[in-house]
Amino acid sequence: MRVTSDLWVAALLRRIFSEGGFGAVLRRGGDSAGAIFIVMRDRMGEAVLYGPAPQTGYDDAKPDDRLFVELMKTTEETRIDERLAKEMRFDPDLWLVEVEPGKPGADLFPLMKS
Repeated sequence: MRVTSDLWVAALLRRIFSEGGFGAVLRRGGDSAGAIFIVMRDRMGEAVLYGPAPQTGYDDAKPDDRLFVELMKTTEETRIDERLAKEMRFDPDLWLVEVEPGKPGADLFPLMKS
């Protein structure tokens, strides 16, 4: 059984804070199954938008894990805002979490393998 979205986001934020980073929920979605989008910012001004991986990326051994895929990397905040506006029109129940990791290169959430 998959962990609920609100519990997963709370665990992510706790992990980021424990490693000296910062995170905030910018948009609260559905408690149980809202899609989660993550904006990860670095100290140089670059932002990376991650979204839910397509269902084809899930492994039979761990079908309940949450996997993410990089959707966009940019220094232009308006590009991320435009992409998120499109996603919100499609799914108004989504979560938006913004994070600044404390440790460079930390694996904070599982990414889909290419």
